Amino acid sequence: MKNQINPKSTMESWLSRLSAAMFLGGQVLVHLLKVKIHRRNTIDTMAEVGPESLTIVLVTAAFVGMVFTIQVAREFISLGAQTAVGGVLALALTREIAPVLTALLVAGRVGSAFAAEIGTMRVTEQIDALYTLKTDPIDYLVIPRVLACSLMLPILTILFLVTGMAGGMALADNLFDIPQSLFLSSIDRFIDVWDLFSSVIKSAIFGGLIATIGCSWGLTTTGGAKGVGKSTTTAVVTAMLAIFITNFFLSWLMFQGTGTITPN
Repeated sequence: MKNQINPKSTMESWLSRLSAAMFLGGQVLVHLLKVKIHRRNTIDTMAEVGPESLTIVLVTAAFVGMVFTIQVAREFISLGAQTAVGGVLALALTREIAPVLTALLVAGRVGSAFAAEIGTMRVTEQIDALYTLKTDPIDYLVIPRVLACSLMLPILTILFLVTGMAGGMALADNLFDIPQSLFLSSIDRFIDVWDLFSSVIKSAIFGGLIATIGCSWGLTTTGGAKGVGKSTTTAVVTAMLAIFITNFFLSWLMFQGTGTITPN
């Protein structure tokens, strides 16, 4: 049948576009070394990535922190380990939950927008017009988005972390009678500066991945409006896969060996 989808062709197309995204990432690094930055585009994109994503990030963080506290506190209290509730929450949020969930939220909201915007420019020949005006699309479109995501995602992650711990602490105090002083002292015993630093590093890398993949899928869009829709969906899915896979390798590199948590 003519309309039947060929899975092999679809996979080959995806792998081809993934290769293009990797190549684009290399081009971005080269252009950044030459300090070719459109400041106005970068600032405008930072506003789109940061402040406009803040509400969804904070709401998600508050409820994730409270749900995690519910699941952990009831079990730890039964084991007589309520002094560890705050520390376990902080450890999970700092090392994994905050950077990964923030990146997933930004990938869904911002990464899709990047793919749709640039994809629309591609199918309406606006990208060709930039070349005619002797403007490199990488300098004008891609680098501002990569910088904006890499700079704003760590800030959003820190805000996610603080909000999540505040939500967990409020719930632990009111629902499980765990004093805030005990909760905070537990956090101090469980996490150190490296945990916070690792969260920032992960977030910056995830931001670069989201922007690069979204822009690359937009630049390789074909097929009119239908192609833009497919590019948007595939860009988000690919960015999420890239986040999970990259997170595994980063965690493996950053947290080898045994822990250093003090018992009391």
